[in-house]
Amino acid sequence: MQKKEFDVVVIGSGPNGLAAAITLQQQGLSVLIIEGKDTIGGGLRSAELTLPGFTHDICSAIHPLAAGSPFFKTLPLQQFGLEYIQPAHAAAHPLDGGTAALLTGSLQQTAALLGTDERAYQKLISPIVKDWPVLVNELLAPLHFPKHPLNFAAFGLKGITSASHLSKTFATKEARALFGGMAAHSIQPLSNLATSAIALVLMTAAHTGGWPIPKGGSQQIANALAAYFISIGGKIETGLYVSALKTLPSSHAVLFDITPKQLLAIAGHRFSTLYKWQLEKYRYGMGVFKIDFALDGPIPFTAKECHKAGTIHLGNTIEEITLSEQQSHDGKHPEKPFVLLAQQSLFDPSRAPEGKHTAWAYCHVPNGSTVDRTNAIEQQIERFAPGFRERILAKHVMNTAQLEAYNPNYIGGDINGGIIDIGQLFTRPALRYSPYRTSARGLYICSSSTPPGGGVHGMCGYHAAQRVLKDIFPKQHLNNSK
Repeated sequence: MQKKEFDVVVIGSGPNGLAAAITLQQQGLSVLIIEGKDTIGGGLRSAELTLPGFTHDICSAIHPLAAGSPFFKTLPLQQFGLEYIQPAHAAAHPLDGGTAALLTGSLQQTAALLGTDERAYQKLISPIVKDWPVLVNELLAPLHFPKHPLNFAAFGLKGITSASHLSKTFATKEARALFGGMAAHSIQPLSNLATSAIALVLMTAAHTGGWPIPKGGSQQIANALAAYFISIGGKIETGLYVSALKTLPSSHAVLFDITPKQLLAIAGHRFSTLYKWQLEKYRYGMGVFKIDFALDGPIPFTAKECHKAGTIHLGNTIEEITLSEQQSHDGKHPEKPFVLLAQQSLFDPSRAPEGKHTAWAYCHVPNGSTVDRTNAIEQQIERFAPGFRERILAKHVMNTAQLEAYNPNYIGGDINGGIIDIGQLFTRPALRYSPYRTSARGLYICSSSTPPGGGVHGMCGYHAAQRVLKDIFPKQHLNNSK
């Protein structure tokens, strides 16, 4: 094989870029990561966005998929400074009237708290929790014939349904609301097929590994991954934005932790007509409008359950959530948007000065919307926590355009790298034998625009790296398979 400056170059240092680089470096290859920003991490960065001493997660905040990632679990990240904090409860879902549904680490406790829906919850979730050790590898992978087909089929029959349909499993408004809030993480209408899968995965994650918070901020996940990568011989260069292939050092393969839009701009001239057409047809989903708050005290939720949960879903009933998500999908701005909120400082005192707190909140908006949703989000929080506004010391707002400017992967504010509906669930980013291989030899895509999609788990990068080993470095792949 002809000598190159590096065996592999990885563009982008998000969780998938880091996972791909680590996987390849572990096989004795020379790998370079190039990051356009001055700080590594992609969606894993943290910063003092509001006031000195207040650490905010700029993008991702709570990490059930990172803690449960089959690949991340193989790495000694604790040795490189990563420490997870488990909130007392994973999530709470307050409703009007002062009550709340609660997702705890215990399946039995969660079910019992749902009252008359205890048996229904057990019947729905227990089999998935039992099968999770084998299911997680099947679900966080590209389309393939599963090693455990019966277990996978049992999950698939539930997951392929719409959340609107599967929520009818429950009789109480609390259980239905809890399920709807989980499904809304899919960032698409709850009437869409396969939205139930998102809810089932997140609920199962709570019962198998929790919804942890990285101590000190999400940046610590990226820092630990990067430190491990460097310890095994990898190299990282920051502040180098790649806009053309000719600017890259020579290598046998290049992996892009970016979405189809940027990939076309950089390497479109190298692609076949069909592949280029497929990337041009790739669809992006709803965007988000995000606010970070510096607070004079904890959020005064009426429902006591909310004070012990790291994540709060603010959407009231499933009917209200369904309407909000449908309107946002249809290009409208609902009066009462579904709001996802995290209160990390309740469990991680390092996030704020003593006695002070942080809050992280966003709602879904039409892709590319620059409408200011600050008042709508604050009203939703105030609705379930009267007196919240009185505790705001400062806030930092990001609309979809600002999010995309901060992280070019967030096209129109889409934090999932493209909508993960049934039309793109198995064909991200194009219909091909391997979703990671482009039509140009040596060029690969490893971002959340490939299977299994969005979330901090690194599995897109891991599977893309495996494809590179098979295609370009078969000797290393053979050794890796033993």
